[in-house]
Amino acid sequence: MGGWKIATGLLGKAVEAGVSEFVVCGGAHNAVLLEALARMADSVKVWSHFEERSAGFFALGRTMATGRPCAVVVTSGTAVAELLPSVIEAFYQARPLVLITADRPASFTGSGAPQSIVQTGIFSGYATVDLEKWEGKSPLHLNVELEENFQIENHAVFAGLEVGGFAVDFGKPNVGGLARWLRERTLRGLVVMIGDLEPEEQEGVFHFCRELGAPVVAEATSGLREVLKHLAVMDEDRFLKSKPPSKVLRLGGVPSGRFWRDLESMPEVSVWSVCRNGLRGLGRDAEVVTGSLERILPAMGEIEAIGDTAEILEGAKARRQRIEEALAAYPDSEQGWMRTLSVYASISSGVYLGNSLPIRGWNAFAQWERPVRVVRANRGANGIDGQISSWLGASADEVDTWGIFGDLTALYDFAGLKMLGQVEAKGRVMAVINNGGGRIFDRLPRLATMSEKAKSWMAAESPVDFAAVAKAWGMDFLRVMRADDLDGFEGNDCATLVEVVPDAAQGLCLLK
Repeated sequence: MGGWKIATGLLGKAVEAGVSEFVVCGGAHNAVLLEALARMADSVKVWSHFEERSAGFFALGRTMATGRPCAVVVTSGTAVAELLPSVIEAFYQARPLVLITADRPASFTGSGAPQSIVQTGIFSGYATVDLEKWEGKSPLHLNVELEENFQIENHAVFAGLEVGGFAVDFGKPNVGGLARWLRERTLRGLVVMIGDLEPEEQEGVFHFCRELGAPVVAEATSGLREVLKHLAVMDEDRFLKSKPPSKVLRLGGVPSGRFWRDLESMPEVSVWSVCRNGLRGLGRDAEVVTGSLERILPAMGEIEAIGDTAEILEGAKARRQRIEEALAAYPDSEQGWMRTLSVYASISSGVYLGNSLPIRGWNAFAQWERPVRVVRANRGANGIDGQISSWLGASADEVDTWGIFGDLTALYDFAGLKMLGQVEAKGRVMAVINNGGGRIFDRLPRLATMSEKAKSWMAAESPVDFAAVAKAWGMDFLRVMRADDLDGFEGNDCATLVEVVPDAAQGLCLLK
């Protein structure tokens, strides 16, 4: 079969399976795929990129925004390997990311010829390779052998093509055991930990937690952090470590806080998770119910209120007051800046938090008064890759959207800014917290005994001229060092890069 028929047949099947958007990175070996997509312009949306790793994360962001499959189309060789980080992230988020990779004919495999590597199975257990068996709960890899030369055989091959329906079927999860476990009363009670939630899951989880009345640790990415303020455990990592509950119910994605990791060494704490990817999120034994929360929670039937939680919640109020006083005293600390940024970003259409420190900083120090329902992040594998691209993909059609990143995280994905010319730019703000490389490893007690030379290798300092970055990508630029430097700031018609330089001395004082 000729290359044109192979390409059009494959793309036609992808569209019938529900793929309505494609992100393309051009190359000699996938040219026929791009030509075929050009003739499908009336049926699908096509985005163009030059860098495969960023393109994969942009496509991942589109699956976040739409809930539907998005395909990234690349040429052969190492271009395929560049997709692995986004494939891993999509796997752990249970996102329908589709990889369409052009391959050289089979005779080239193992030959050492240019741009010929073993592409079949390159994503191992992270991607399904059979379109017919794909359930839409993980990445799909479609590898197609193509000749470089091709001849267009039928200009009307896509006439009448329509995007197929797409729905993820989680089957019928067994919720009986979870319901019985939840009804069992224990001496030290229950804490609910809420990670990433899909938009359609938020309302059901909110009502469930309100009726249950148990103490809650709600991640910003749950969209429920502020509306469940009255049940929130403050400074949860230290408080729960000192007074661990008997049971922990995790809803949604894996929490980012330290206490979730501390559960590895607390086998006496019973843990159940309800999540879409069916992974327990711990190395130790724990129970998992796989599926969407909007289906599972109602299936458990009526749940009684958990009982007296006054001590925990009264303590939460006192801890919240101490945090407020510290932020008022040190407004230019990194923690104080997170509060300031959260006030401005809370009136946006959505917020993206890039990597661990912005997420934990927002969880602990962001404002509590205005609910922020759209907060996104890549929390599948917790990697630093592709954060800018994921933000741009997830918010491509949105005005007045914010992304908050560390300087090192931004450095990893400057190529992602290529998409600024194709997404909505009005009111878009990219805030970069420039704290000299994050110094995240300085905060890990187990690394305190390392030698100074080894610590210097962990520091990851990033001397970047962010003004030059903004200029290169056609962004407005603002550098701020004091909280009142943002007074009167409003988004512009083009994207704005805001470089935030925290006062390190204030940050140390706040941590005391």
